[in-house]
Amino acid sequence: MIPADLTLIVIWLAASIVAIYVPLLNTTPVRFVLVLPVVLFIPGYCFIAALFPKDGDINLIERMVLSMGLSIVVVPLIGLGLNFTPWGIRLDPLVLSLTLFTLVMILVTFYRRSLLPFEERFSMPFSEIAGTIRKEIFPAGGRKVDRLLGAALVLGILITIAITVVVIAVPREGEKFTEFFILGENRTASNYPALNIPGQNYPMFVGIGNHEYRDTSYTIETWMMRTEFDNVTNTTSIIAMDPNDRLSLTLAHNKTTIIPYNLSVNKTGYNNKTGYNRVEFLLFNDDVPGFEVTGSDRINASYRNLHLWATPEEAEE
Repeated sequence: MIPADLTLIVIWLAASIVAIYVPLLNTTPVRFVLVLPVVLFIPGYCFIAALFPKDGDINLIERMVLSMGLSIVVVPLIGLGLNFTPWGIRLDPLVLSLTLFTLVMILVTFYRRSLLPFEERFSMPFSEIAGTIRKEIFPAGGRKVDRLLGAALVLGILITIAITVVVIAVPREGEKFTEFFILGENRTASNYPALNIPGQNYPMFVGIGNHEYRDTSYTIETWMMRTEFDNVTNTTSIIAMDPNDRLSLTLAHNKTTIIPYNLSVNKTGYNNKTGYNRVEFLLFNDDVPGFEVTGSDRINASYRNLHLWATPEEAEE
């Protein structure tokens, strides 16, 4: 027969997974209520239960305090381990890792308790838990200093739980930024197309990652440019800059999109004589200046900018 405390943990763990992944339910406070013990208490409790399967090894208050303390240690260590794997610290790997850790500890606990006589096995006194904890912290006939220490312990535990809840429920905003990148045909940051055949379409990908802590409207522009480099001043001048394409989209916070994009290089450039030698990708968020803003002013007005070089072709007179 599976002990009642382990059965309750399995049920609670299953309910928390449902609350994480079931639509509508995962946006309600139910998810927070169910998941919080899985992070702050259950992993440590199962670990302590596996270490101390015998009743009387440690008292109940020590078991509870150690369960919370070890949970605060175990969960970050699991996250640290995931950081060095191809999956990274994401929701699905973290849920799977915590679930596997907890289930393994439950199996170890069940096995170790089964080796003990029934009357020596630890069992959670659910009906007497409040009274048992009160007796452990405030023993009858205890000295005044013991009662003060017990009150300080309870207060410390409550403050720790409150701070942890606030940190999880109201996470501090990190740096606000947007990723902007271009990828080659094989969706990697390499093997970019050699833009040297006028009129040909070059398949590639343009990516945006929103980390602005809000839904953000983006506009991507591509501009065909003719630039010249001055070896004396070591600067690049924009001789001509003409619009080529524009794409607008809205992206939710912490979402990344990679857009297939076909880039076409025009044959002729300024004065219909010399071809463009650079393709500029400009990213704007929210406000986009009018087309009267060109050249370096437009590039400076953009939120992010990237470019690819093209080989110009002399047009026929």
